[in-house]
Amino acid sequence: MFEDKIVLITGGTGSIGSEIVRKILSYHPKTVRIYSRDESKQFDLQNELRDFKNVRYLIGDIRDQKRLSYATEDVDYIFHAAALKHVPSCEYNPMEAVKTNVIGVQNVIEAAIENDVKKVVAISTDKVVNPTNTMGATKLLSEKLISAANLYKGSKGTIFSCVRFGNVMGSRGSVIPLFREQIIKNQSVTVTHQNMTRFMMSIPQAAQLVIDAASYSQGGEVFVLKMPILKITDLAKCLIDSYEKASKCSYRGEIIESGVRPGEKLYEELMTLDESERALENEKMYLIPSPFNLADQNYNGFVKAKHQEYSSHTAPQLFMPEIQQLIEENGLGFKKGPLL
Repeated sequence: MFEDKIVLITGGTGSIGSEIVRKILSYHPKTVRIYSRDESKQFDLQNELRDFKNVRYLIGDIRDQKRLSYATEDVDYIFHAAALKHVPSCEYNPMEAVKTNVIGVQNVIEAAIENDVKKVVAISTDKVVNPTNTMGATKLLSEKLISAANLYKGSKGTIFSCVRFGNVMGSRGSVIPLFREQIIKNQSVTVTHQNMTRFMMSIPQAAQLVIDAASYSQGGEVFVLKMPILKITDLAKCLIDSYEKASKCSYRGEIIESGVRPGEKLYEELMTLDESERALENEKMYLIPSPFNLADQNYNGFVKAKHQEYSSHTAPQLFMPEIQQLIEENGLGFKKGPLL
């Protein structure tokens, strides 16, 4: 699908964007264009990928429509991973969240249509379902824009779709790097609420879902990975256990509640009840078709999903041994040897 093609990844130096870059490179594309505004992260990624001669590093912001349009010339596929994603940051800076998560997405759509891009896959979040915070609300609007772009494009052939992520384990700003740092320093591990639950996925799983979405998409879909559910407090306990086994030292801190942050939920949802009514599924993911009932959409290998609530509050959770296994499988536990 990507062989000898030109692929643009916005936010391509982020945790997920850079993993998408690595996966795309394995398909032997003609060129991968990494579009981001952080030159330091671009420098680091250039060092990592220095053996690849088909990678281009473009400084730019998705808020800048003209720059983005130039970057999109002759592009076949766009993976849109650039966003403001941290709930407290968006809550305190809502206008900035709108500029990036809404206007920025509109710029991506305009650039893709203008340059006859084949497919655009945008990354969304489970926080769009019944949103209680600015980040979720702006990402919900970005989903609506992407879905509606399949009608907005007129006679152009660009196909737009979204993927909806849960919490990505080990990504920048997520709880696991924070917990690890607190544990190493024997500081108290701060959990916002003892009963908070989340859907969890690994960075490679997140990147693969994006690749799969590009393969399956026909226009306007939202793809959701089937993810395990865990209690954040149990995750903290498993990381402490991993530290004590690796270091053979007792952790001297404790787990404390820091309080739910503005806009934060105790649990997340994968899709609304209305979405589940038209949702399809296979072994790995859910597929929510376009609400606009675009013609001739037939998804081989998918069957009707159950009409029910898909929530981290009501679904079965992982037990601590299963969480420990999940941590170790993804290389997020502590290793024997120097820990700093």
